[in-house]
Amino acid sequence: MSGKNRKDIKPGITVMVVKKEDQKTGKLTKGIVQSLLTNSATHPHGIKVKLEDGTVGRVQEILE
Repeated sequence: MSGKNRKDIKPGITVMVVKKEDQKTGKLTKGIVQSLLTNSATHPHGIKVKLEDGTVGRVQEILE
């Protein structure tokens, strides 16, 4: 499932995000969502989240 819809993403789920510095390469980082940072219902590049380890990125894929 893609990470473009805010309703699909909740704290505690495992996701793959792309960090700002990795957007050119497309390198993904796996983590557990701590909080959602995007307020709009959808975003074309993925909903921005903060992971439990402090990483901030846009959700590219929802794993659970």
